[in-house]
Amino acid sequence: MSQTDDAVQAASARLVVRTVAVDETEPLIPRADPRHPLVWMRRGEGIVGLGEVVRIEATGPTRVEDAAAAWTSLAARAEVDDRVGLPGTGLVAFGAFAFADESEATSVLIVPELVMGRRDGRAWVTRISLDPVDETDASGSADPAELDVELPEPAPKRQVPRVAFTPGSLPPEAYETAVAEAVRRIDAGELEKVVLARQLVGELHEDAGLRATINRLAEDYPDTWVFAVDGLIGASPETLVRVDHGTVSARVLAGTASRGAGDASDRERALALAASEKDRAEHALAVESAVKRLAPHTARLDTSPEPFTLQLPNLWHLATDLKGTLGDGSSSLDLVRAVHPTAAVAGTPRRIALPAIAELEGFDRGRYAGPVGWIDGGGDGEWAIALRCAQVDPDGTVTAYAGCGIVHDSVPADELAETVMKFRPIVEAFGG
Repeated sequence: MSQTDDAVQAASARLVVRTVAVDETEPLIPRADPRHPLVWMRRGEGIVGLGEVVRIEATGPTRVEDAAAAWTSLAARAEVDDRVGLPGTGLVAFGAFAFADESEATSVLIVPELVMGRRDGRAWVTRISLDPVDETDASGSADPAELDVELPEPAPKRQVPRVAFTPGSLPPEAYETAVAEAVRRIDAGELEKVVLARQLVGELHEDAGLRATINRLAEDYPDTWVFAVDGLIGASPETLVRVDHGTVSARVLAGTASRGAGDASDRERALALAASEKDRAEHALAVESAVKRLAPHTARLDTSPEPFTLQLPNLWHLATDLKGTLGDGSSSLDLVRAVHPTAAVAGTPRRIALPAIAELEGFDRGRYAGPVGWIDGGGDGEWAIALRCAQVDPDGTVTAYAGCGIVHDSVPADELAETVMKFRPIVEAFGG
């Protein structure tokens, strides 16, 4: 694991954190930094961060453990005055982790200087600094009236930037070949399922364009986790794990169908997905994997009795919700480490699927399909799987990703068509 100079400085200076209630923070996304947005939103609620006080970086097989250890140490030294007490208040860090152990992508936890949030009809602002601040009373607690909570003005609404995407290192024909090879290995008994992804690549020329892109995702896909962390932006429908005061929950997605052209056609496609033996078998593998990895950390874990069809603007998913009670005091990052990568984005068995992914895809996924979300000072947090997403590099390169679960009766052309559906949110958010 590596830490930046700010993180090293934090080792000898405690963080000072002040959260106060405010009357209004809307709109949130237009207040985000256009070049380095930090966003976590769903259904109009969530948090947006500005600035960077501490940055924790990690790589390799122990990246989640190393980041979690550094975070626990940092949080233990923090002086926190939280006058609101909702998920997302107090000390928080935004995070994004690489998918693979051998990835060259850096995994990060970023502590912002200012956090603006909304939840359950309440709004707040959190200010975080490395050095003790002056505005304290004799007891060391801040007077909210003396805190500078002036919010940045929202930026004017802009058109989304237009990025022209072209196939990445695994073009459509090669993707179909990879799917056919995966099916061959599955039929030979080498594994039950493997998730194969492909890329689209483009170039962003507008510095201020990311806010408009994120806002488009939030408007078009309000029921997803809309995120922006260190250049990784997207709208994920899949909750990897959420921890809130001893309660743990997750949502497993596997099995996909396109939306119908009209109401009748749409209902037919949802019913066909729910009855599909192929999709139900793929979904069952993903649920089994999630339960197996969460159960050791819970005193109780319940699942939806049957998969349900989850409606998104561009497709249907088979979904299962998990909810339980923690039994061992694990933090949200402890559970991230336990469940990542899930069968929904890797395959079954995992030890066979991961090297197959590296071989058949032939590219570094980076943070695609990795954990993305936030953690607070007590270890609670919300983490999604980075899907329907793209990584925007400092030089303006935009790499979008989409993948499909391959099982024994997968048809290469159908799987390619499914990736096109899954690319749609991010391609349209960039003006496509």
